[in-house]
Amino acid sequence: MVTLELYSKGESVWVPDPDSVWISAHILQDYRPGDKQLLLQLPNGNEVQYPVDSPSNLPPLGNPDILEGENDLTALSFLHEPAVLHNLRVRFLDYNSIYTYCGIVLVAINPYEQLPIYGEEVIDAYSGQDMTDMEPHIFSVAEEAYRTMIREEKNQSIIISGESGSGKTVSAKFTMRYFAVVGGAARQTSVEERVLASNPIMESIGNAKTTRNDNSSRFGKYIEIGFGRKGDIIGANMRTYLLEKSRVVFQASSERNYHIFYQLCASRELPEMRSLKLDAPEHFRYTNQGEEMLIPGTDDMSDLERTRNAFTILGVPPNQQMELFRILSAILHLGNVNIQASGRSSDRSYIDAEDCSLAVFSKLLGVEGSQMAHWLCHRRLAVGGEMLVKPMSGQQAVEARDALAKHIYGQLFTWTVQRLNLALRSQRERARSYIGVLDIYGFETFERNSFEQFCINYANEKLQQQFNRHVFQLEQEEYLREELAWNRIEFSDNQQCINLIEGHLGMLDLLDEECRMPKGSDENWVQKLYDQHLTSKPHPHFRKPRMSSSAFIVLHFADTVQYECEGFLDKNRDTVFEELINILKASQSELVAELFQQQGNAPPVANGSIRSGKRATREHKLTVGFQFRQSLQMLMDTLNSTTPHYVRCIKPNDLKQPFMFDPKRTVQQLRACGVLETIRISAAGYPSRWTYEEFFSRYRVLLQGPQNQEQAQASCRQALPQLIPDTDQYCFGKTKVFFRAGQVALLERLRSERLRLAAVIIQSRVRGWLARTRYARILWATITIQRYSRGALARRLALNLRYTKAAIVIQKTYRMVVVRQLFLMIRQATTTIQAFTRGTLARRRYRLLVAERAAVLLQARVRGWLAKKAYRRVRAAVVFMQCCARRRAARRELLKLKTEARSVERYRELNKGMEVKLMQLQLKADQEARECAALREALNAEREASSAELEALRATIQKLESQKQEKPQPGPVISEKEVEERRRAEGKAAQEILQLKQELLVLQTEKDGMNREREELSARLLQQQKTQEECVHQAVSQASAALSAELDEERRKYQGLLREFTRLEQRYDNLREMSLLTEHNKGHRRTDSAQSLSFEPLSPSPTPLSPQSLTPLSPSPFPSAFPSPEEVRRVSVTSPCLERRVSMWSADSPMEQLMEKMDVAKDPAVKMKGEDLAYAYDAVRVANKFLESQLHNQRTQWEEELEALRCQLSQKICGSTSAAQGQDLQELLEAREHECVRLRKELKELRNTVSLRRLLTQALPSALTVEDSCPYQPKPAAVTGLLECRKRDETKLIKNLITDLRVDGGLSLPPGLPASVLFLCIRQVDCSGDQARTHSLCSTTVTAMKGALKKHVNDIRMTALWLKNAWLLLNLLTQHSPKQSLNSNDLVPLTSDLSDSVRSLSDLCIQAYQQLLCITETHLQNIIVPAMLESETIPGLSGAAIKLVVSRKRAGSDPRPVGGDAPTMTAVLRELGALHSALTHQDLPPSLIEQAFHQLTYLICASALNSLLLRKDMCSWSRGMQIRYNVSLLEEWLRSRGLQAGGAVATLEPLIQAVQLLQVGKKSEADAQAIVQTCTALSSQQIVKILTLYTPHSDLDERVTLNFIRTVQGLLKGRSDSQPSHILMDVRRVFPVTFPHVPPPVLSAEQLVIPDSLKISFLRKA
Repeated sequence: MVTLELYSKGESVWVPDPDSVWISAHILQDYRPGDKQLLLQLPNGNEVQYPVDSPSNLPPLGNPDILEGENDLTALSFLHEPAVLHNLRVRFLDYNSIYTYCGIVLVAINPYEQLPIYGEEVIDAYSGQDMTDMEPHIFSVAEEAYRTMIREEKNQSIIISGESGSGKTVSAKFTMRYFAVVGGAARQTSVEERVLASNPIMESIGNAKTTRNDNSSRFGKYIEIGFGRKGDIIGANMRTYLLEKSRVVFQASSERNYHIFYQLCASRELPEMRSLKLDAPEHFRYTNQGEEMLIPGTDDMSDLERTRNAFTILGVPPNQQMELFRILSAILHLGNVNIQASGRSSDRSYIDAEDCSLAVFSKLLGVEGSQMAHWLCHRRLAVGGEMLVKPMSGQQAVEARDALAKHIYGQLFTWTVQRLNLALRSQRERARSYIGVLDIYGFETFERNSFEQFCINYANEKLQQQFNRHVFQLEQEEYLREELAWNRIEFSDNQQCINLIEGHLGMLDLLDEECRMPKGSDENWVQKLYDQHLTSKPHPHFRKPRMSSSAFIVLHFADTVQYECEGFLDKNRDTVFEELINILKASQSELVAELFQQQGNAPPVANGSIRSGKRATREHKLTVGFQFRQSLQMLMDTLNSTTPHYVRCIKPNDLKQPFMFDPKRTVQQLRACGVLETIRISAAGYPSRWTYEEFFSRYRVLLQGPQNQEQAQASCRQALPQLIPDTDQYCFGKTKVFFRAGQVALLERLRSERLRLAAVIIQSRVRGWLARTRYARILWATITIQRYSRGALARRLALNLRYTKAAIVIQKTYRMVVVRQLFLMIRQATTTIQAFTRGTLARRRYRLLVAERAAVLLQARVRGWLAKKAYRRVRAAVVFMQCCARRRAARRELLKLKTEARSVERYRELNKGMEVKLMQLQLKADQEARECAALREALNAEREASSAELEALRATIQKLESQKQEKPQPGPVISEKEVEERRRAEGKAAQEILQLKQELLVLQTEKDGMNREREELSARLLQQQKTQEECVHQAVSQASAALSAELDEERRKYQGLLREFTRLEQRYDNLREMSLLTEHNKGHRRTDSAQSLSFEPLSPSPTPLSPQSLTPLSPSPFPSAFPSPEEVRRVSVTSPCLERRVSMWSADSPMEQLMEKMDVAKDPAVKMKGEDLAYAYDAVRVANKFLESQLHNQRTQWEEELEALRCQLSQKICGSTSAAQGQDLQELLEAREHECVRLRKELKELRNTVSLRRLLTQALPSALTVEDSCPYQPKPAAVTGLLECRKRDETKLIKNLITDLRVDGGLSLPPGLPASVLFLCIRQVDCSGDQARTHSLCSTTVTAMKGALKKHVNDIRMTALWLKNAWLLLNLLTQHSPKQSLNSNDLVPLTSDLSDSVRSLSDLCIQAYQQLLCITETHLQNIIVPAMLESETIPGLSGAAIKLVVSRKRAGSDPRPVGGDAPTMTAVLRELGALHSALTHQDLPPSLIEQAFHQLTYLICASALNSLLLRKDMCSWSRGMQIRYNVSLLEEWLRSRGLQAGGAVATLEPLIQAVQLLQVGKKSEADAQAIVQTCTALSSQQIVKILTLYTPHSDLDERVTLNFIRTVQGLLKGRSDSQPSHILMDVRRVFPVTFPHVPPPVLSAEQLVIPDSLKISFLRKA
């Protein structure tokens, strides 16, 4: 009962709405008892009057905003339908969360979209975690069932229900996948693979498209997954219920038949399918009735291939698969058989003898077509002891044909299920417990409901009854555990409805009785129902429709359903005539005969019945209803004997649109699946439960008296009666206080009121203080203003006095200035007049002087002009003579230049090459220089000639002048002619000179152009050379980066294979030990020949994955200590490196185990002789060695060519002068890259060959033989400082130095001492020339080290010791190998080729490194999350930050360690410190230590971040502060030991950014931009997930609004996100390790200090 005081102004309530079912409204006026109306305000702003007849009719109250989006519905303060609907809508639409808890029920809403929340990293995150700590998920339910089964050793069941299209099948598949992963240690064995392979087979033959779902399961199934005592899957079994066989012959509109038919039709063009004579599905009557041939987004052909692969995995041979497909194809052809009516009244029928469909049907099934045609149209009757054959009408024949098709399909379905169960059956041992997964149809109601819906709803009635009683039982157990005085909770029991269906004279009894009647009909059966349940004894759950007499109504728990009686009797009988069955029994097909031969020996619950002519036998056949009732009762008995877990699947809309929420459909399903009933049962008791500590922390303000955390229970018991007077509203338990519905809201209101009063007091005090402060400030301001005002008045008076004095001074000065300016003006005017007068007189005298000077100058110029004119006439004559001479010389030179210009042909030579052109230009420039020099000499000669000629002309002129003086009157004709000739000669010479100058200018221009062209070509060549060099460098760097990445990937894969080999090796040892232990217990005293204390190596040249360690040096001296199954399972699933020890007994030989691992049939392999296998192994070994040598040679050649190419490339880059050479180099580089690709392909092919060799090596350990030693033995060199060990002492040396080395003795030795001693012994044997013994000693050493690692598999210090020794011995052998010794003149190389031992040591180093990390990861795995996320390193930070309502703990949850038992950061740092001290004690290289801690910090970061992303209680500000402090402790620890250089600190960046995201502001757009810029190491999905999960743990904090989340999402879309798209980090990621090669100093026996405790004094110095 809700307190009426809560209906106050401002509170939110829920009111009914026709569209949204429920809408929120706010109360505008307080409610008082007796009011008939409640004033409300709707979300659209309208005000309404809500009628209230009585307090019980008040609308439901809304929950506080802090509870919005709660992941457990039972944690809500008010439990009612609108609160549940609103919470589911908020989580589904706003947070994209499809899973929500409702007590023990997981509500799963179908998103109709693929979500990245089902990867292996999610399985790792949920494995081993508490259900209440993680976000709701289907994996959480599966983990809870698995943990309960392991812990309590009790069978579990997961009941998945919901209507068609709600996602039941997908949920069941993910559940089975989770069990396959956690039960198979993250590696699917054959059993897990077969369990998962059953899904596609059952989907193809049992699922079909309906109007509501594209992949609807038309049958119910219950899969029991059996687990062994170690928690691994060892088998499975499947039971099916009520296959909808009517779908085989009829489909409604927009529906399809079963998927397998369409898959076969889509694959009809395959060669093996052509014999089935199939066609498109449109041409078959059994597939075209729904007119839906295709499903969008589905490929039927690929689905058939997946189905066939699943059959193959389950051991169904291909020929049997084809038999199966022939039967299915025959069903399709049977539907096309044309049955024609005949006779006068159509009371007969016949089938045409030429009917093609019947012929194909008969051929496919191997039966007689004529007999089948006859008995399809006739039936046999027994009358008076005689057998009569009666023809059937056309309608009866069609019904007989359809009945036969349904019967064949039903038998085939049953056979397939039996075949699957046979393949899934455990072969090793009996399952100790199992988990059942029930995928069954939900409550169905259609417009027309028939027999199938009746059976489905009957099954849901039984399941709902079991669910209600289980929920009530859990509530009762909780109250008893807390020792509460409680009253019985009333809940709706649907036993009356179940009695109506299955009780005495119930509906099923009357239906079976009517089926036994000779002339029974559906109408008679309905009339019997009316008489029995309406007239005779009226039943409250049975009604009759008003407008129909052939239907009836049943009031189910979920809804009222009207059933049409048509077809009930036929479907209940499910008969087929015996004559048709006999024909099929005689089939030539083995599978067909097997199907129907089994029917005669079938158990009483077999599907269907056979109708024969004998009435006595017919009466004893079981009906479908009776069979279904029996199987359902068996299912209920099974469920009642297990611990159930419930998953309710909800279909959010009928349009199959992603993330679209229809409230009407959701509420309908919530009512039908029992979720609201769970809410009602919880609300009827005490739904709100708080521990005393949580209640004390939350409501401390309401308590009185001394408040102490230790006295929380006493304080609560004392204060609650004063807070809640009605004692019936709460109850005190042993550890919790229980409240009825609404009381927590009342306490919240009292707490808010108390806080409000406290706030009012605080506000009054603060306001008084503010008022006093304001008054003091005003008083101080007033005094200050007065002081400043008085000062301003005084300053103003002083300023006036100063202004008066200044005015007087200004007046005096002004008057003085005016008088002085007048005086100065008069004086300046006088001076100006005097100056102008004196200037006029001076200028007059100057003009006279200028005129006289000009006359003198004119006279001088005239006289000079006359003299110059005479001189020019004489000079012109001289120049004319010179021009004539020069013209003749220039003509000769011009002819010579033209001839040379025509012979150069420079333009054609330019195209022959840039270097030739440059040389020609240089030669031409030199030639022009020589020509210029010649022209200068000629010019000098001409000048001398012209000067001589000028002197001669001058002499002639003088002579002529003297003659002229003698003869004053010369002849004028002669002189004019000479002048004319002279003038002509001068003009011609001038023209020739001008032409020569133009030609010189043209030549000079051409020369300048060639010089510029040469410069441009040189610059272009330099640029091209630079570009080519950059391209080559870029290509080389890219190729190097690609090769490095490929090398890292290959190294990672190789180390992964090595880890898997180690795990299988350990598994083999465990199996062998258990086998010996079992034989010992049975009294057998056999000795295994493979066990001996001393042995020779299996092969002197082991491969990198040589299985020679499968034969250990000695049997384990101690029995393997098995931890608890829960611990093993937790660690093995979440840790990628831990070896899963399977120590079950097995009597199979190694060959049979190998065959079982490879899924090879045993019968053919048994026939092979050991000798043949040995020959085959020898052939493969020889071929392998040849291929290895060929690969080694090719790789060496490739390395040499690559080195030569690099040298050539560097030389060409330095000396290249043309683009053509760069192009050749580029082509050469591409050719080498293609060669690299070819070599990689050959390497992959050779790896396949090597894998075959490994398998043969494991299968035939006795076939390995010692190869002949090499005939050529070089002469050993003399080396001193070695240790000599006699051959008979080698076993003793290995035993004392490796095998029997104790922990305390080994840790006290100097680092690497065993490896140094062994190397000196190996070196001495090598120097003696005995190569076989050298190989033997090396192999024995490696094998003994492997045995030592296995012996100390859990000791981190001894593992580090043997890692150091293996690494040191590897470096010593590598340093002294012939290849490495060539580079050093001081080292004497080994004469024996120990490359195989070097590879084995390299593998041993990797194994030791992996074992070292596995030990640490095992210790860290279970403490990472508690220490990093849950530990309170900063005390008191989150003590008061208790959430309003916490999730209710399940009864089966494990108690978490609290207080001092909880892991802290000290435990994490302790484990890391143990590893660091072990590594540093052995003096391992820093780079190796950095790689180890880089791997461990990644594991810590990934585990912590994954848990943070799945835990809502960790996403708060206070918790983020705690986590950040814990991470800082780890960072400080890493930096203090100098491990930050290897990337260990950088690996923690995602976790650091995640906790920073919890601490930063999340309100404004600037905050969103800061988040996007800061969180670069987080993916977009991770950022949004953290913001969505952010939950305030105090009233001072607020939720992240949806608008802010959308803003962040919009900003993240523009970010180039290089992070992966999945939400969680891959915990199983393993970084490949690289061991540095550090050449050790030269060893000598004198340098070693060997303690006497090793007992190797038999060694002698050599």
